[in-house]
Amino acid sequence: MRKHDDLDLVELIAGLLEADGRSLAVAESLTCGRLVSTLGRGSDTKTWLRGGVVAYQAEVKQRVLGVTPGPVITARCAEELAIGAAQLFAADVAISTTGAGGPGPEEGEPAGTVYLGWSVDGAVGSMRCDFDGDPDGILSQTVHAALQQLEALLRD
Repeated sequence: MRKHDDLDLVELIAGLLEADGRSLAVAESLTCGRLVSTLGRGSDTKTWLRGGVVAYQAEVKQRVLGVTPGPVITARCAEELAIGAAQLFAADVAISTTGAGGPGPEEGEPAGTVYLGWSVDGAVGSMRCDFDGDPDGILSQTVHAALQQLEALLRD
């Protein structure tokens, strides 16, 4: 059922981006490509999906996307990932994921601590999510939350 919900969200996102003539980029750490892969299943992606970066290691986040050295399971990192993706792909909108996928804690944060970041026409923000479950469940919940947030941002 979750996959159907995600695909419905992707179609809504695609329609909103196409209607406004905007483009989307993705920066992923925690979700390791799942988010952009899900978005890539949408309609007419060639018109709105600019691309995505999987930056799993901190040094890659810093070198490729301009993330400030320091902890990466933070709101700051999520926002910098989104800014970096928007700049790298010259996209109007970018969304990012970072967090502790489990099974144990990372950087002093419990498994399931997730930050989503975004950049929408230059306005930047982030949110913290706290998910339960095994690593695969945390990743699925993160993708779903990112799609929901993206759809809400595009409606505003």
